[in-house]
Amino acid sequence: MTVRTKFQFLTLFILVSVGTISLYWPPVWWSMLFFGPLILLGVVDIFQKPHSIRRNFPIIGHGRYLLEAVRPEIMQYFVETDTEGRPINRILRSLIYQRAKKANDTTPFGTQMNVYRAGYEWMPHSMYAKSIEGLEADPRIQIGGPSCKQPYSASVLNISAMSFGSLSKNAIMALNWGAKLDNFAHNTGEGGLSPYHLKHGGDIIWQVGTGYFGCRKKDGTFNPETFRENATKQQVKMIEIKISQGAKPGHGGILPAIKNTAEIAAIRHVEPHTTVHSPPAHSAFSSPIEMMNFIQELRELSGGKPVGFKICIGVEKEFEDLCQAMIETGIKPDFITIDGGEGGTGAAPVEFSNSLGMPLRDGLIFANRMLIGYDLKKDIKLLASGKIISGFHIARVLALGADACYSARAMMLALGCIQALQCHNNTCPVGVATQNDSLLKGLVVEEKAKRVANYHHETIYSLREIVAATGLSSPSEISRHHIYKRVGINKVMTYDELFPCVEQGAYLKASDSPE
Repeated sequence: MTVRTKFQFLTLFILVSVGTISLYWPPVWWSMLFFGPLILLGVVDIFQKPHSIRRNFPIIGHGRYLLEAVRPEIMQYFVETDTEGRPINRILRSLIYQRAKKANDTTPFGTQMNVYRAGYEWMPHSMYAKSIEGLEADPRIQIGGPSCKQPYSASVLNISAMSFGSLSKNAIMALNWGAKLDNFAHNTGEGGLSPYHLKHGGDIIWQVGTGYFGCRKKDGTFNPETFRENATKQQVKMIEIKISQGAKPGHGGILPAIKNTAEIAAIRHVEPHTTVHSPPAHSAFSSPIEMMNFIQELRELSGGKPVGFKICIGVEKEFEDLCQAMIETGIKPDFITIDGGEGGTGAAPVEFSNSLGMPLRDGLIFANRMLIGYDLKKDIKLLASGKIISGFHIARVLALGADACYSARAMMLALGCIQALQCHNNTCPVGVATQNDSLLKGLVVEEKAKRVANYHHETIYSLREIVAATGLSSPSEISRHHIYKRVGINKVMTYDELFPCVEQGAYLKASDSPE
């Protein structure tokens, strides 16, 4: 019997037992004054839908909310800060929860950042700020280069790659339903395309990783027939080849045996109840030219849908080789997703998550420079992924060259994730990252789908407010001179000064010039 079931049966047993005994032993009746409300509270917890932790752990689950209510006073000594000294957990986690619940997301007593500390960033507002009503309500970008037959109009904020297997079926359904409700896209992660991704009709970006899950032969190599079958589904809008991810670049994904159920194994075309390690590299190609040909093959098999790849920048020369292969073959991806070394929501080796892979902003700056320098940016959209949570975070990556972005961590928190750090143990208490049927029942799909949609809607609204305050008309107008960064106690620079852009086609001209 699972922990959740034990709690539920115990609550009901005590209620019935105490009620029955009190009929024959009057002193017990007085105990009902104390235990009665407590037991009734447990029953309410079991059957209510909005709060997963209370559904799974009646009565004691309220302890979390009591701590949360007084957190500004008692949690200030336990706040995790980022590399620039910012209290990221308390402030940003609260922001996500408030937006997901459509609660007031304002804070009292001004900024909670040290504005004179090196690393502090801000945007300039305009004396001639615009009304948000005059801005586009749903800013989107068109993804699809000259060879694409089915371009996709994407939101500037989408759900990043998180696989079924890593996440529960209820979490996947809630994410996709949320994407459907507010018209944005849901990336499947490398675990394959499951029925739960398709059930509620949200737009899908199908990620194909090194394990080729969902389009895999028995020997683990790419299967074009099963790929075509899934890629041509109407709900699948884009194909993303996963080269590497920020959490563990150059390592490959991991699905623990305890989470590899028969259902998940059937979707991935692997053996059930075994630990599944994705290879660190693709077997379908082994050179930049072969990779471009693989992109073209997937484009043709999918019926001309946008095809791109996701990469956490490692060896810079290898990315430059890809740009040169695009020019040599004439084959270009429709988009490139830059994942930051600081990203990742699932379990990963500590050394890989902390010490491998280029951080998002550095990787984005480098990739954008390469694409402009080789005159490729006009045909290729850049997507950014790596701890993007707020409207300002979106504005910041747009300033550095991104056209749109993904978020994983924030979407998980919107689902109800409490960062229990049990993702790899199959014991997630709120049903987000577990295959335990008893625990995942605590996550009510319809309730959490609304919260995912709310978070997306409110964050896009925040971005639009920022754009209006700066006097701009569209997020696409944000450029590097709109972001200021304190680099010293008495020195401030714009992104334009810190990260100057290269001239369009500069690297082509350099390669054409005589030695």
